[in-house]
Amino acid sequence: MTDPIWSIWWLWAAAALLLAIVEVLAPGFVFLGFAIGAAAVSLILLNTGLSLSFPMLMLIFAALSLVAWLIMRRVFARPQGQVKTFDHDIND
Repeated sequence: MTDPIWSIWWLWAAAALLLAIVEVLAPGFVFLGFAIGAAAVSLILLNTGLSLSFPMLMLIFAALSLVAWLIMRRVFARPQGQVKTFDHDIND
């Protein structure tokens, strides 16, 4: 019996690559968290060989994406209380 399509590790790896490419085209660390989550699910499926249900895989994907996004927010955030200001106009 073959595994369902969502339990194939390389499908998650391809989704991670696609999401990383979208992040390059639309920067802002929005899709990068999802790419990291998909890559982590891919590694879990590759290393364990489990055949998990779709809802369980989506739960793992969502949790890992949220953790990746929270870590990136902490690492790349401005220091507390700092606001970006502009001193000059590019047309001056």
